[in-house]
Amino acid sequence: MSRIDELRELLHRANRAYYVDAAPFMSDAEFDRLLAELAALEAAHPERFDPNSPTQRVGGEPSTGFVQVTHRVPMMSVDNTYSTDDLRAWWDRCEKALGHSFAAVADPKVDGVAISIRYEHGRLVQAATRGDGTTGDDVTRNIRAIDAVPLVLAAPEGAALPPVLEVRGEIFMPNASFERINDERRRAGEPEFMNARNSTAGTLKSLDPAVVRSRGLSFVAHGVGHVEDVTLDGRPVATYLDFLRALRTLGIPVPGTEVRCTSADECVAAIERFGAARADLAYAVDGMVVKVDAFADRAALGVTAKSPRWAVAFKYPAERKPTVLRSIAWQVGKGGTLTPRATMDPVVIAGTKVQHATLHNIDEIHRKDLRIGDTVVVEKAGEIIPQVVEVDRAKRLADALPVEPPAACPSCGEPVTKEGPKLFCTNAACPEQFRERLKWFVGRNQMDIDGLGEKIVDQLLDAGLVRGFADVFRLDPARVAELTSESVTKSGKRVVRKIGGKTAESIVAGAEQAKGRGMARLLESLGIRHMGTASAKAFARAYPDIDALRTASPEDLMQIHDIGEVTAPSIHADLHSPAMDRTLRELRDTGVSMASTSFQARVASAPDTPSDAFFAGKTVVLTGELESLDRRTATERLEALGAKVTGSVSKNTHLVIAGPGAGSKLAKATELGIEVWDEARLLRALAEG
Repeated sequence: MSRIDELRELLHRANRAYYVDAAPFMSDAEFDRLLAELAALEAAHPERFDPNSPTQRVGGEPSTGFVQVTHRVPMMSVDNTYSTDDLRAWWDRCEKALGHSFAAVADPKVDGVAISIRYEHGRLVQAATRGDGTTGDDVTRNIRAIDAVPLVLAAPEGAALPPVLEVRGEIFMPNASFERINDERRRAGEPEFMNARNSTAGTLKSLDPAVVRSRGLSFVAHGVGHVEDVTLDGRPVATYLDFLRALRTLGIPVPGTEVRCTSADECVAAIERFGAARADLAYAVDGMVVKVDAFADRAALGVTAKSPRWAVAFKYPAERKPTVLRSIAWQVGKGGTLTPRATMDPVVIAGTKVQHATLHNIDEIHRKDLRIGDTVVVEKAGEIIPQVVEVDRAKRLADALPVEPPAACPSCGEPVTKEGPKLFCTNAACPEQFRERLKWFVGRNQMDIDGLGEKIVDQLLDAGLVRGFADVFRLDPARVAELTSESVTKSGKRVVRKIGGKTAESIVAGAEQAKGRGMARLLESLGIRHMGTASAKAFARAYPDIDALRTASPEDLMQIHDIGEVTAPSIHADLHSPAMDRTLRELRDTGVSMASTSFQARVASAPDTPSDAFFAGKTVVLTGELESLDRRTATERLEALGAKVTGSVSKNTHLVIAGPGAGSKLAKATELGIEVWDEARLLRALAEG
């Protein structure tokens, strides 16, 4: 066995041990080290490319859209019930239709997004959403980015892998991931996701698998699609419970909390037991699905036009409890958004203590007529986010205080403005706003300064080493290395750690490299309201540098696509504020580039531009690893020359840039006779402009 095969097999086993067996045998750091070793070996041996390698969890380039998949076995929805009487009535109907007693399996109704994953001879070949039950979206690339989904299956010794195994299951966001993402969004001044299911659905529809991977989604199997020759202990699988056991032997995660019941009474008892324990799970569950166990009995019961007769979902009511609203604090995000946060008397809901809840905005507070001192009803939206549902006006006290919007920012004291339902602090020098802006500024998709995570940003600010964006580019590595942080171990021991010289040098080197990111990335990084990725790129294509952009009037800005009557004056005002004057001057003094690498796109489209400019109007695909350019920089430079960069190869593709590790896209380009360049040739063409 080669080292590549050895590492692939070891890392697949490590994923199974973590997600299926709950018995990890290596640390996260060791896993990452071995994964990096495998990636390096695969880059050196591109002929060994395998789409199911552990390194291929993220394929690199975003998709341009989703194609439709027809389900071989329809993905039907399950009828819901909210009462045990209805559940008993369902049981009686099944028993009467079958003409004999039967067994059923109750397993958790995970609050996620239904998915169908197809394996052929043990290798993942396709994943699709439910869609309308007959046709769904092909999300294979995104599903590959989820660690809990095995890319290859491992049969027990002496057993064969099934030729076809299509499992139905749920993609979900664990509580810890959901809370982390909402914490990040809250600090950035962005609206929090209301529940884990919606954020999971939105994540799966992302065109970039890297976004999917960053969200920390997981997977659990709970159903049967199109299967061929699935066995357990050498015999055909005839029941659902045995099917789950077979999946586990192959390395596919299953709930592990399923219960076999032989009567309606047993089933009701199982549901009640699980209802009392579900708050301790690491993910949201809103009920239990009860399914007839024997596949022969399922076939006899059949289906209706929409749902199987052999299954029913019991849904638990959301737990609500009263408490008293004591105060409202206003938190400041990176864009200056002030978000109200309620503090209430502590109350236990769904197994956890709740004392705080977001109130979204001042209009929502007024709509619900919330007052300080009110008795309010609180529930956990999606079993995770505490939410104030309503006010118990019958218990309102005479001295309950109406909530007035703050006239001044709680962080800096500057005046607050209102736009729509939101309140804003417009002071770019606001301390709390700057803290969140700085974390955004150095982030991966903005200036991308290696080593500067949120904790280190807090340390730099608390130590007074950074007071403005430009200070990031003046850091003394010796002073950074001496900064310390405290943590507490599980045993209660306090541990003090220094950042250290190696990390400090990496941060300084990353800052130096970031100086050349260019106008579009800089604009996006500054935290200007209404300035997103698309608008920053549009401005960079229209103006040669930031100085030229600042000479434009609001009316000029409105000529840019998607810049309207509200956003143009706001962006213009932010670009000309005294704080922005100072910020740009200081950044320029440190050597940060203000020039646009994309301005040539406008020049390329001008009437006096030669029509034979090579990249103008060409559709280009990047695949494999690029060594001298990161993929985003390469994309921006190609777009600056008039190219359209896409994620898939088709007959409309003009050029493919292939680096080490290029796989199916390179093969398709060769098949279609499309011109293929290596990175060296691309660099020469870019240098020529």
